[in-house]
Amino acid sequence: MRKLKELYGKYREALRYVIVGGLTTVVSLASYSLCVLTFLDPGDAVQLQIANVISWVCAVTFAYFANRKYVFESHNENKLAEAAKFVGARVSTLLIDMACMALFVSVLHWNDKLAKLLVQVIVFVLNYLFSKFFVFKREEGT
Repeated sequence: MRKLKELYGKYREALRYVIVGGLTTVVSLASYSLCVLTFLDPGDAVQLQIANVISWVCAVTFAYFANRKYVFESHNENKLAEAAKFVGARVSTLLIDMACMALFVSVLHWNDKLAKLLVQVIVFVLNYLFSKFFVFKREEGT
């Protein structure tokens, strides 16, 4: 039991990040589903993208607050600047996602499902690194 506590202590932040990431995925899927099942038609290209953007906004909003409180335990009083950094980082990884998918699927002709899986792993890691070292960076002595 002591060994498990040591492992948890050592990897606590990463484990919490994985849990919050899973919950963020649930928020994204649920909000997307709510949109297309109630007021948006996924058969219409514009409405499909509107549903996608709404789900992204819901997921990023949830992820900010959950990561702030449960993963990185931020005490930064300037929440607006912190949230702006978080959104900026997530927009960056969204653009990286889009560029990688274009490269892997459109240029290299990889299977889109396998490419998406690989890209999601890359984005997941980058989101963690951006959050840890840019958004929720702890100041010296804290």
